[in-house]
Amino acid sequence: MRPRRVSKAIQVGDVTVGGNAPITVQSMTKTDTRDVKATVRQIKELEEVGCDIIRPAVPDMEAAHALREIVKQVKIPVIADIHFHYQLALESIAAGVDGLRLNPGNIRDREKVEMVVRAAKERQIPIRIGVNFGSLPPVGQIGKFRGLHRHADGVNKLAKAGEAGEGEFSVVDHMVATALWEISVLEDLDFDLIKISLKAFDVPTTVEAYRRLAYMVPYPLHLGITEAGTAMAGSIRSSVGLGYLLYEGIGDTIRVSLSADSKEEIAAGYEILKSLNLREKGTTLVACPSCGRADVDVIKLANTVDDLLKAKNYNVKVAVMGCEVNGPGEAKDADVGIAAGVGRAIIFRKGQKSRVVEESEMLSALMEEVEMVVAGQEA
Repeated sequence: MRPRRVSKAIQVGDVTVGGNAPITVQSMTKTDTRDVKATVRQIKELEEVGCDIIRPAVPDMEAAHALREIVKQVKIPVIADIHFHYQLALESIAAGVDGLRLNPGNIRDREKVEMVVRAAKERQIPIRIGVNFGSLPPVGQIGKFRGLHRHADGVNKLAKAGEAGEGEFSVVDHMVATALWEISVLEDLDFDLIKISLKAFDVPTTVEAYRRLAYMVPYPLHLGITEAGTAMAGSIRSSVGLGYLLYEGIGDTIRVSLSADSKEEIAAGYEILKSLNLREKGTTLVACPSCGRADVDVIKLANTVDDLLKAKNYNVKVAVMGCEVNGPGEAKDADVGIAAGVGRAIIFRKGQKSRVVEESEMLSALMEEVEMVVAGQEA
């Protein structure tokens, strides 16, 4: 892996984003923000599974007002997601949010952006410049709030990453230029509490846009593949795009956008980071896929263990292996591991053989060993 890109560290509530801080995992609420009780309940559920930062949508003034109660009742930083109307940003700031997401594609009046920036500067809260392929300003109209209608903006006619001819203006060029325009507005007001995202559904376009901007500005980058899809397809698409960038050392906070429960987004986010050894939080399960060599039902055992460990939320690495080929090696490399054979299994703890158990005792014995490791961590 390449060394992590050096970025300015900023504070989002009590969470540091950028600099040498751990890469954070965030999500959006999927409740109606105007329903304070439901939104607070969902945020607390996300807090329990490790969400670092949460972002409710603010579609109208009633939602902005609701943020006053929401921020009082939750622990993690709250970011107001703002589109179209700058007044919603001003009211969200007054409500006590820890940051804003502004879309330069649909709030393009410089004077109105400046009003928001001045209010954020007074409160010393950061602004994310959230560039999305689906809501880019019309081609040739960056920073202009009158002119082409957004449904005839010309964006979809631009070449995507890898398709542009020499000298041809591409969608990546347009995304980067859009971000740079709003960055210049903020910097002109001596405001540098900035995060940036450049998201598209198309992975090569997203990767190239982030890669292009990463070394042009010093600000932390919020990574994501927008509208990635359902739980499985979206997790795979996000893993490819985010994993590529993170491996290159690019990225300071991530959101996996799924058509699924927000808790699935947090789980996928941590799995992406854990796969690159960038964040260790919660259980890491190494599981044999099973094949004709397996002597026990490894799939059933692995899924049962996974469910039990998720319920406990232990910070351990557990290996569930089904035969003598890779089983002992992977099991010994974990905090706790099991290498199953014909009718019985060897259990390892911290690389050492702990005991041999009968097949009927495998699950209970494995979980006992996990509990002993966790108890040792807490001692």
